[in-house]
Amino acid sequence: MYKIEKENLEALFRKIAESQDLILPVKKAGQTNFGLWNEEEEADLDTLKTVKSGKDAFFPQSETLYTVVRDGKKLTVEPEELRNRPFVVFGMKACDVKGVAVLDKVFLADPVDTFYAARRDHGTIVAMACHEPEESCFCKVFGTDAADPSADADGVADIAVWMVQDSLYWKALTEKGEALTEAVKELLTDADASDEEKVSAEKDAIHNIVEQLPYTHLSLEGWDGNATDEKFNSPVWETLYKPCLACGTCTFVCPTCQCYDIKDYDTGHGIKRYRCWDSCMYSDFTMMAHGNNRTSQMQRFRQRFMHKLVYFPANNNGMYSCVGCGRCVEKCPSSLNIVKVIKAFEKHGGEK
Repeated sequence: MYKIEKENLEALFRKIAESQDLILPVKKAGQTNFGLWNEEEEADLDTLKTVKSGKDAFFPQSETLYTVVRDGKKLTVEPEELRNRPFVVFGMKACDVKGVAVLDKVFLADPVDTFYAARRDHGTIVAMACHEPEESCFCKVFGTDAADPSADADGVADIAVWMVQDSLYWKALTEKGEALTEAVKELLTDADASDEEKVSAEKDAIHNIVEQLPYTHLSLEGWDGNATDEKFNSPVWETLYKPCLACGTCTFVCPTCQCYDIKDYDTGHGIKRYRCWDSCMYSDFTMMAHGNNRTSQMQRFRQRFMHKLVYFPANNNGMYSCVGCGRCVEKCPSSLNIVKVIKAFEKHGGEK
């Protein structure tokens, strides 16, 4: 394990940015989101949760797939180049790292999404422990350890870091992590036994906070890949969905949502085909010539949570498509979120 003083972090950022792109939480207009860092940006590692997760680094909100150029009657297809420049995503919390593990299950399964795979190949993830989890957090419910990014069972994080007082502690976890450590080693110092004790105490303090959060002991009993018929046919949905505004906020702040649409844009001298995030909560989601197979908001609302808690684990060895980050708890204007859904079924037994 290594360490670096907090006052030297900007030097660390500069060193990383010399050879690759550096993406980290930056504060703009009072809000913190992951963005490309340069010396004019205000890095913000103190905010617990960015508005959106760091998934944009691997699955951008919008990206061009190819361009069709028209020259008279001649059409030329120009595929977009795959990501070939290395980059570092610095400061992802354990829940967001777990979100990348969920995306891996989707985009790296056959047929492999080459755009996503190229970004995963060239990206290095520096995962950061949560110093003080908030009331909206419930990551422990879904098997995520907010205190120890190195406990990532899916091997997604490449480096784990802890901010303790005025020092950042650094631990490489993978070959990518070792390579980045070697590249910045001149700025790091070896941690000693007392430093290890400080990190251990920080983990204990974080665990203590997590245990006291209101949703930490939320029960997932009855939610698994075998619950399709029971949950799908429950009358609970008919009452639960009614305050939903179909705004899609929950899907856009979610670290695991992976739905997208493909659109064409007329440039005036050709066509750009691009994909952009979409939401299962929208009435035109999956709209085709014959119409839409989910014609009511209740059906769309049900689809979102059935996918998170039933369909995804059914097809991915029990892995849920929720990481307990709590963003939907904070952002939904109608206070409809996955916690409320789980509690509603617990209260009514899912049947009445």
